[in-house]
Amino acid sequence: MNRTIGIIFGNRRSNFLQGIDKNRPLAVVPFGGRYRLLDFALSSMVNSGIRTVGIITPSHYRPILNQLGAGKEWMLDRKSGGLFILPGINQGIAGWESLFLLKDLAKNIEYLENDFSEYVVLCGCNQIFNIDYNEAIVFHELSMADVTFIYKDIEKEGQKSLTGTYLKMLADGKVCGFMTDEEIFELAGLLPVFIDMVIINRKLLMEIVAGYESIENIGLLDVLIENKQVLSIFGFPYKGYFARIESVSDYFQCNMDLLNLDVRKELFWGTNRVYTKIRDNPPTRYSGKTLVRNSLVASGCNIMGVLENSIISRSVQIADNTQIKNSIIMKKCDIGKGVILENVIMDKYVIIKEGTVLKGQEQAPIVVNKSAVV
Repeated sequence: MNRTIGIIFGNRRSNFLQGIDKNRPLAVVPFGGRYRLLDFALSSMVNSGIRTVGIITPSHYRPILNQLGAGKEWMLDRKSGGLFILPGINQGIAGWESLFLLKDLAKNIEYLENDFSEYVVLCGCNQIFNIDYNEAIVFHELSMADVTFIYKDIEKEGQKSLTGTYLKMLADGKVCGFMTDEEIFELAGLLPVFIDMVIINRKLLMEIVAGYESIENIGLLDVLIENKQVLSIFGFPYKGYFARIESVSDYFQCNMDLLNLDVRKELFWGTNRVYTKIRDNPPTRYSGKTLVRNSLVASGCNIMGVLENSIISRSVQIADNTQIKNSIIMKKCDIGKGVILENVIMDKYVIIKEGTVLKGQEQAPIVVNKSAVV
């Protein structure tokens, strides 16, 4: 899709994962035993034929560079187009609600000016999905839209499981604003929640950036709705699996969703794969005493205990008589003999000493931060 370029906002500020996001950007928080959150947005763009993708980074961008490299795993190490690392502004005075800040785009206006593509796909970095953008772009073209918001219909009863901005839409699919809390309360049935993906005409985006250059900390969404009378804004429905991570509970539940075979099939087993940085490890070793039920285990581990409903990252050591249930263990953790873990999220390089017992709750898992000794 050489008529489209992508921009992923990898610099969204976060401080809600109880230390998991302390020393790494939200975009590269580990997920599912071997992936990073950024992998899902980047893979979807590449699988949709987008060969020029810019990643807007925060000031502590080293983990993003370490994950992406030259973009080889995503086939973006190219002479034409490819992967662009774009500096973001300091978001110290911008809140968590700020999304698609125009100052970020203004700082990287040459990325937009130096390309001749017709459209730009904008996406956030804290989401789990696998979308084919081709369908949405065809819809954008046929509708002769200036802007297309991608949304997902959810039942009102499930509203709390997917928070965010809800679109106010007309019968012909046009977006005429965002719903207020009162409007959400009064409606029944399906609610269209915006899932932080926008398709916009490139020249229009540059005009907006130039026109609002003097205004601090204004987001693209606010500008678009402010100009809804002169812009043609449509909504496109996404029907596949989607989850957004905005809390520790979200993070825990999204990981646990991967233990559902139907979710794994939808995310990973289709023709559009999710790519990530390749690491060469030996196969995981299981002892004769190992018992594994409904768990995902990455390579390079040494498993000698009991695993149930858990996700284990690379190079984890689990000793004899250990029981791990409903937990997420990141890479290179060392878990001693007789340990019991339940509803625990463990960051990398953690050491759990012999006989330790940690039990959290499904809605409030225990978080053990990087390099801790317990």
